[in-house]
Amino acid sequence: MNSFLPTEQRLAITRQRHPAFPRDPAVLVRLIKHIYKRVHDDANAMLRPYGINHPEYNLLMMLYGTEGYTMHPTELADAAGEKLANITRLTNELCEKGLIARNASDEDRRKVALSLTPDGVAMIEGFLPDVCELLERQVGDMQPRDMAQLERLLKKFLTQLERQ
Repeated sequence: MNSFLPTEQRLAITRQRHPAFPRDPAVLVRLIKHIYKRVHDDANAMLRPYGINHPEYNLLMMLYGTEGYTMHPTELADAAGEKLANITRLTNELCEKGLIARNASDEDRRKVALSLTPDGVAMIEGFLPDVCELLERQVGDMQPRDMAQLERLLKKFLTQLERQ
């Protein structure tokens, strides 16, 4: 059974009760939520043997994709789409696991710089083959042109949300 069918049925009932309810935008937002939950759950299951979760993975990957493996907490929060308070909690956990380190910033000693440790880099390079496999499995047989179109549309949607 299509896991989204009950949502579509509830939206149809909502439209019956309130005909002005905008079905198409509601479907898009709900689809994104369902996709996010599935991606998040799949990632957590794949990452569990490595002792990290999906939000921690996201922070590690933001650092891994940065020159020098180093970012300031505010930059990391923006890049990962997390609130600064959550960044503090997540980075505390990653520090305790020895995957990242907090250091005084080279630019301003009052600022904190977060950097991957050698153990953090090694862990990432250890799980990257599994991540690549998961990502390929998640997109399945989507054609490159379909992925490019979906990327373009999602970026357009994000731009619209950021304007508000």
